[in-house]
Amino acid sequence: MSKTSSGTLYRGHEGMWSWVGHRVTGVVIFLFLLVHVLDTALVRVDPGAYDAVIGTYKNPLMAVGELGLVAAIVFHAFNGLRLVLVDFWKSGPKYHRQLLWGVLIVWVVVMIGFAIRHLSLAFGGY
Repeated sequence: MSKTSSGTLYRGHEGMWSWVGHRVTGVVIFLFLLVHVLDTALVRVDPGAYDAVIGTYKNPLMAVGELGLVAAIVFHAFNGLRLVLVDFWKSGPKYHRQLLWGVLIVWVVVMIGFAIRHLSLAFGGY
């Protein structure tokens, strides 16, 4: 990693923010999976409690939370593919910034399409 006047190549630039985003989305996905396993396990312990918990998920706030979860998953997946390219493609480090901008553009396009469909269904549309 080469030095610049402000420190390392990544500090404060696209590489650092993609690193932070990848870690944060990974933690969010992990926490969702933990809660998902625990609430699904309720069906074996007390089916009534399971139904009550699932019933609390059917509200507009959770629809927005689902949108955030999908945004985290999609970014994490696309950025993971970018990391594979940076690590295993000979020219990957040279183009890491362009690859990140590509990830962000594709992420925005996918999320706009998903958000329109998901929120219209969640708030009573068809």
